[in-house]
Amino acid sequence: MLGVIVNVITVIIGSSVGLLFKKGIPEKVSRAAMIGLGACTLYIGISGSLCGENVLILIAAVVLGAIIGTLIGIDDAITQLAKKAEQRFRKKDETVSIAEGFVAATLLFCVGSMTVTGSLQAGLTGDNSIIITKATLDLVSSMMLASSLGIGVLLASASVFVIQGSLVLLARLIAPMMSAGATNEMTCAGSILIIMIGTNLMGITKIKVADFLPAILLAPIIYNIVPLVSKLWNMIF
Repeated sequence: MLGVIVNVITVIIGSSVGLLFKKGIPEKVSRAAMIGLGACTLYIGISGSLCGENVLILIAAVVLGAIIGTLIGIDDAITQLAKKAEQRFRKKDETVSIAEGFVAATLLFCVGSMTVTGSLQAGLTGDNSIIITKATLDLVSSMMLASSLGIGVLLASASVFVIQGSLVLLARLIAPMMSAGATNEMTCAGSILIIMIGTNLMGITKIKVADFLPAILLAPIIYNIVPLVSKLWNMIF
């Protein structure tokens, strides 16, 4: 868990620095930075989406994930949980909600091959090198995010601890499922959500991205089910 703790600390430090800078940034400059951040987020999402090897798995994961997430009301639940924090910390003239910052930062920090591979490696072998490398990248990312998206980015440090910590602790159980192919499909699905965040940051869309979160879990599951279904199909027909 050492690597996870280091990652959490870097996110907290980076977010805190970003929040300090935010206080002295004029609104028009902040808005311009938001658009630039959105464009960079789009690039990150598009780059990650190219990891996928089977577009049908992506479509199935995203569509089913959207249906499940919408029926459950994940985005609404997160918004409700964030309301108390909104009332306490958010200023009247701020246009970005804590929930938006929290979801955006959580996805950027916790979705990707480095998160999965690094956590599995730490859990199975005790090698934290990948997670610590990722922590260094998150230090810089959290500074930029917090300067535009506010305290929600700082709160996302809890997501890093819970998600990466769970992967480390459950490494031996989930390692057989998370092959290179499964990790790529999960990264691809997560990157589609990051693209959505990018368009939201640029003001192009107002997508409830959190409702699509189940897609990230469904992608590796579908990847592992497809060969079994194909084998069963060949046996029957």
